[in-house]
Amino acid sequence: MSAKVLDCVDVSRTYGSGDTTVHAVSGASLAVDGSEFVAIEGPSGSGKTTLLGLLAGLELGDSGAVTLLGHDLARLSVAERAHLRRTRVGLVFQSYGLVPSLNVLENVALPLRLAGRPVAEANERAAAALEAVDLAGASAARIDELSGGERQRVGVARAVVIEPAVILADEPTGNLDERHGRAIVQLLGRQARTTGAALVLVTHDRLSAAAADRRYRMTDGRLEPQSP
Repeated sequence: MSAKVLDCVDVSRTYGSGDTTVHAVSGASLAVDGSEFVAIEGPSGSGKTTLLGLLAGLELGDSGAVTLLGHDLARLSVAERAHLRRTRVGLVFQSYGLVPSLNVLENVALPLRLAGRPVAEANERAAAALEAVDLAGASAARIDELSGGERQRVGVARAVVIEPAVILADEPTGNLDERHGRAIVQLLGRQARTTGAALVLVTHDRLSAAAADRRYRMTDGRLEPQSP
């Protein structure tokens, strides 16, 4: 079996206090091996996005531990966590997270440029990633010229262009039609299998979750494994 690359142990995250306390994540535990595809299902407000942020080190839990690629995230500085994400983690945001002042190709190439890759190499790899999400003809387009579904596909291309060790995807098919949604899930699964990346996909779409090796459900901040 591939080496475990992501290990979340009894992690909790609470917001507010007193009568306004929200237990966004309550004692969640999850371990993911390389090349493994794990889906987390659940309704809006169940804590799925908060958990994904904890796995990525975008924020830290109040208790428990998250180990990413051998690093205890709580022991890293903000800058160290950012570097780890930038170089080893492919993030697909529900809100796209694209840079409006850059065109499509430049957005996808951005992680490689930040990592110091030459322009020509970054652009070549970005073009290949765009082709994989069926956007080869949109390289020069501005972000505001794209539909929501096209922006989501640009976000997926940007996430996989660095050939990450971990892919964390928040509702990557939420703005896509069935054909493109199915293709994106297949692309992410293939990326995990061929490169050895661990893939965690947060979704409310049962068809997307059905492609996973393991499935979990999140309800009111609690994460529970689902039967095959």
